[in-house]
This record gives sequence, structure tokens and C-alpha cells, in this order.
Amino acid sequence: MSLPTRALGTSSLEITTVGFGSWAVGGGGWAFGWGPQDDDVSIAAIHRAVDLGVNWIDTAAIYGLGHSEEVVGRAVRALPAAARPLIFTKCGLEWDAAGPLRDPQCIVTPHTVRHGIVDSLRRLGIETVDLFQIHWPDDQGNPVEEAWAEMVRLREEGKARAIGVSNFDPDLLARCEAVGHVDALQPPFSLINRRAAGAELPWAARHATGVICYSPMESGILTGTFTAERVAAMADEDWRKREHTFNEPELGRNLSLRDALRPIAARHDATVAAVAIAWVTRWPGVSGAIVGARSPEQVDGWIGGASLALTDDDLDEIAAALRETGVGEGLADPRRPYSA
Repeated sequence: MSLPTRALGTSSLEITTVGFGSWAVGGGGWAFGWGPQDDDVSIAAIHRAVDLGVNWIDTAAIYGLGHSEEVVGRAVRALPAAARPLIFTKCGLEWDAAGPLRDPQCIVTPHTVRHGIVDSLRRLGIETVDLFQIHWPDDQGNPVEEAWAEMVRLREEGKARAIGVSNFDPDLLARCEAVGHVDALQPPFSLINRRAAGAELPWAARHATGVICYSPMESGILTGTFTAERVAAMADEDWRKREHTFNEPELGRNLSLRDALRPIAARHDATVAAVAIAWVTRWPGVSGAIVGARSPEQVDGWIGGASLALTDDDLDEIAAALRETGVGEGLADPRRPYSA
């Protein structure tokens, strides 16, 4: 199956408009886990995504405290060499192995960058990461310029084909860009969380930085089967149980927005998830969206978002639903980007 591709900024990478997100693949037993997850089912989900044309996987060292990378590595090694997808991973979140449920620390230094890629390459079983990213900004007072200079060296050495950042604001992006080009930015972006449209997306557009958005389905809310009962049934360790987005009064409003997408999905013979993803990738400068899955069936539920083309009537209807439900804040129409 062939999916549309886009350039990731000015890097050499051409990526499909959706990529497989492996946060939940890390399983439970750590501070931001999604609860227990069967590794074989995770591998089956990755293989299903690749079979359907997805050509990149996004993971991170912190997901499952290294476990997600190990599972991704197993999944990729089981594929024929010609079918193997690009692998993107992230560094800079340091955990305490003796206290896995403690929140990790954001420590971004030349040392954590360097040892981060070495450890990730070992867990993944590869020699080069296609995209290596700083996961979150440092919160220990370390200057970002020093860590970013190390990232640039990794790119020059060939350990990473491209380098990027996740969750950085324009000020931090500018400080990195002054040291060396930022190939990619990974912000959260969805119909519910639209803040990046007013700041990070325009910065990336001005600097030819590719954008891969995470949580386009808002971690499951913008899917056709999500309910309040599902939240109640989540494992106690599932991070979503603690998030305001998944609790009242916000949950009810978010589900009302989700329901407003159903007629649009029906017109396109698509899923609600596909509509939510297509809205994200409609924004100028967005190269792709990271979409998670815990089973092959979940992949089937969102793969249509890679090719779905929303019409002007669809976008008008979505903008009206955002106004009526009052969900989120910020720009709401990709046809009028980066302006009020």
C-alpha cells in the first residue's frame, strides 16, 4: 500500500503523512505509562502499520524506560531489509531505575545527548538513527546551546541523519538554530490542543524546519469509540487518568467535539480518528502526524487519515464545532494559518 509522503523540512527524509507512535508500546510500570501492554501485540501493530505503507516509527528512550526502543528494534529486525521503516527517537529525560514510578528529570547536556544516542542505538539494534530529538527542554539550568552543539556533532558524525527537538518554544528554537539548523520540531497538536498553531508552527515555517505533530487524536479522545466509561476502566497507572483533558468538565466538551466529527467522517466513509488526523496534517508546514496504536485493529482505525482530503465545507463545519463546544483555544482554520 502506498501512502502520500512529504519532505521533513530540508533534511533528506521523505516521510509518510502518518507515523507509528510507540509511547504505549513501552507498557506500564513507569511514571507516564499507559498500563500493561503485550509485546507481541505491539510488534503485530507495528508490522500492520508498515504493511499499510507507514514508513517511520517514533519512539523515545523514556517510553517504558527503554522498553519501547527494545520492542521497536525487535519489530524492525523481523522485517525484510527493504521494508524497514525510518526510526526516530528522543533523549534528555533521565529516570531513576530504583524508582521507576518517579517523574523523570529533564537533563539536557552534551553528556545526556551523547550517552542517550549510544544507549538508544544499542536498544534499537541499529547503527544510525534517522531522526534524533531532544525530548523536553532542560529544567536544571543547563544552557541549551551546549547540548544542541553536541546534537549537531552527532549529525556530522552520521550517528543521526537528522536532528530535532520536541516541546520547544520559539525562544529555545531560535537559540538552537543559531548553533545549527533544527531539522525537525515535534509539538503536541490536535483539535483540542491548538496552541502550536500560534507560535511553533509559524516559527518552523519561517525556518524550513519540518514538523511532526504528536497526539493528533488527543491520546484517544478523538476516536469513535472513546467514552467516559473507558476512562474509568483504565489501569490505575495509566497517565491519562490524572489529566484534566480526560476528566470532567473537559471530557464532556471534548467528546461533544468528537461527536461533531461523525457526520464528516460518514461523508468520507472514514473514521473520526482519520478526520482528526487529516485536520492536523492540513496545516502548512506539517510533514506528518505521530499516531499511536496498541493493536493492529487500532492501526486500521486511523490509517485512512494519511490520505483523507478535507473539503472547505468540512473545515467550515469543524471550525463551527470548535466555536460551539468551546474546546481548546487558538487558531482553528488551516486555510487561514498563523493569523487571527
